[in-house]
Amino acid sequence: MTFNGVGMRTEVNGLEDHGLDFFLELKRIEYGAPKVNRGVQIVFVINGVLTVETKSRFYSLAENDLLLLNRNQLYQLHGTNDNCVLLLTITDAFIDRYYPDYHRRRFQCFSREIEMGRELKIDKIRRLLAEMMITYLRRDESYKLEIQGTICQILLILIRNFSGEGTAFEKIDADDQRLTQIIDYMERNYEQQITLEEMAQKTFLSIGYLSRYFKQKMGMGFSRFLMNIRLKHGVKDLLYTSDSISQIAMKNGFPNTKSFTNLFKEVYSVTPHEYRQTHSPEQQVDSIHSYHLHDSETLMKSPEVLTKLGKILTASDKMYVNTETRYEELAIELLHEKRGTVNLPENILIIGELKELLKEDVRSQVLMVKEDLGLCFIGIRHLVSGETILPTVETDERFATTSPYFNTDGALNFMKKNDLSLFVRIDYKEISIDEEQYFNKLTKFLKHCLQVYGEIYLNTWHFIFYEPYYTAVKAKDLHRVYLKLYRLLKQHVPGIQVGVFLPFSFHDEKIPKEHEWQLEEGARIDFIGYHGNQNEVIDFNEMGDDRFSLAKDYIMEKTNKIKGFLKQHQINKPFFLVSWNTLSGNTRYTNGTFFRGALVLKNVLDLANEIHSLAFWINTELHEEDKMNLRIRLEGLELFHYFNGKRPAFYSMLFANKLQGEVVAKGQDYFMTQTELGYQLVLMNCNYVNPYFSIEEAFLQKLNKDIRVKIFGMQQGEYQIRKYIFDKDNGALYTNWWKLGNKHGMDAEIIDYITRSSQPSLEIFDESIEEEWVFYSYMTTNAIHFFDIRKVIE
Repeated sequence: MTFNGVGMRTEVNGLEDHGLDFFLELKRIEYGAPKVNRGVQIVFVINGVLTVETKSRFYSLAENDLLLLNRNQLYQLHGTNDNCVLLLTITDAFIDRYYPDYHRRRFQCFSREIEMGRELKIDKIRRLLAEMMITYLRRDESYKLEIQGTICQILLILIRNFSGEGTAFEKIDADDQRLTQIIDYMERNYEQQITLEEMAQKTFLSIGYLSRYFKQKMGMGFSRFLMNIRLKHGVKDLLYTSDSISQIAMKNGFPNTKSFTNLFKEVYSVTPHEYRQTHSPEQQVDSIHSYHLHDSETLMKSPEVLTKLGKILTASDKMYVNTETRYEELAIELLHEKRGTVNLPENILIIGELKELLKEDVRSQVLMVKEDLGLCFIGIRHLVSGETILPTVETDERFATTSPYFNTDGALNFMKKNDLSLFVRIDYKEISIDEEQYFNKLTKFLKHCLQVYGEIYLNTWHFIFYEPYYTAVKAKDLHRVYLKLYRLLKQHVPGIQVGVFLPFSFHDEKIPKEHEWQLEEGARIDFIGYHGNQNEVIDFNEMGDDRFSLAKDYIMEKTNKIKGFLKQHQINKPFFLVSWNTLSGNTRYTNGTFFRGALVLKNVLDLANEIHSLAFWINTELHEEDKMNLRIRLEGLELFHYFNGKRPAFYSMLFANKLQGEVVAKGQDYFMTQTELGYQLVLMNCNYVNPYFSIEEAFLQKLNKDIRVKIFGMQQGEYQIRKYIFDKDNGALYTNWWKLGNKHGMDAEIIDYITRSSQPSLEIFDESIEEEWVFYSYMTTNAIHFFDIRKVIE
């Protein structure tokens, strides 16, 4: 099959053959004589095998392989008699019309040798080629427009992802940058009119100086060197095309046939016609079956070919989409001296009251967190003032058959069995309601626990005394109650840890005077708790985007400020981040649509080695019940949504927990370690923007980025690479929730499907790494790409 233009030679643009936009050919190829490629040609093997020989190398193509040949590239084809090859040639004239830099660019696109991360682009080109063939077979009323649009899509992918600067045919004195630039320009534009005057202007030299300088460097004049370039290309056309002498002369920039013939005769001592007769390759008989329209339709509609095209069209739902993205290059050089290991903080899982641990779904979530993320503490409130401890029942029995600690024992038995400790928040407010009764109940509870669980277990518990920043309580009352609590706890369990919440102002860099007593009690404070919430510095009523950049590094900066403040008062204690959050929307919708996985992970990695513990709420349901309303909560991060669905914080912490080994590279948006098995790499696309913009897809696309990563210093060898992608389309719970939601609600089957399907994707590659490793990663906003790079043992 040979398909020119959009089906007919004169209907597309009203032009003759040389003005067509493209040629689409379907062939069986055994042998193809040497030819010079016209335009950009894509060779796509649908079936069988094919070898493409160019001036510089051989390319072996099997089924589904794709190769691009550049303009004016000499090539030759060898194949099997049962292959099926699709050839798409996009002409110089068409590309020039819309892409003026075309003659200065070269394309590198061979499906077997693309850098990792470009697979989706190649898949998209395959799919477009298959769609083009189906469109032609279908030939409905708009098929010409469809094919023209497909050609443009293919060109966009090639230009944006597979093009680079063209290189000079010959370079002399490569250290002379000015000379190199001049020769490069001549090589790329030899078909055009180039004058010494024009080149003098481009290089900011006088005409006379440029003429002398060029002749001194090259041993010949500017014009003669340019004519030699044109002659070399002309000789190639003379041997491997059937173009006339006049066509060859005009195509390669000669002013007329006479000037080409005269120079040719001067150099080769014969005319171009005589040279062609005596030097053309002896075997130029093609063994190619180009199918006519009727035959090609029979071939295309054969079950074998249709099946192959069908597989291409349905191979993957994950296809590259041309969007407006940022392009970045990231160079990572591995350190010879490693920076130590990643020491993540111990996790605290807040559940509200202790009685929640009696629920099976809460227990299953706790065990999931312990197994996947690591867990040390269960955070609770209202230990003795809530509903967990049952009221004492009056009885006339000699020994009571009921116990007020029935619920607490059930919860604590579960905790001790799973090696989990209590982290108890005690508010001044709950003590002050009836101070004497509160301490009596706390004393009885401690005695009971010592009796049942022993002092060693209780030594692992932590209590934090809490009063917010703004308070009407006098400093002396807060101080007195804290000391009373501290002494009671230490009296019964000397090893128990007692700390305070430090209400520190980020802007003023101080604490309120009501809390300044803490600065005098360093000896009787075991740890410091504090809040770090990026939403604290944001006014969600302001829609401008500039203020949202203030949230960047806010938690880490606040941590450092608190440490510096306490150091001035000679206090150095373990730090517990008991409540924190990244940027989020302040409505349910924006909070759900604004994916923020990378923001969570970035903060956790920044805080590694800096703090002792990090707290999360277990799920949205208990978090919101804590305030007895359904308002969206901004002051804490939840690991689960309703019905066991994992929120982004869960998977972000999962990737943090997967990081092993010693740190060998670290930057603003990347983190790399060396492990016993190989390496691990985390890439993050952190964006601190107004979450309200997350509902506007066009804006979000501008935050996406295509990163070309180049890593130096890895051990050479064969590797298996496992790439996890976590973004709004791979693992984000809300995305699936929104897609499957409807006005009639959801049942258990739909909810279970959403929960099971909302997880990061996994891709596996084999890679041979030598001096450096280069690959691409296309990252949506706040996406995480985690690479587990495992050395293959040979």
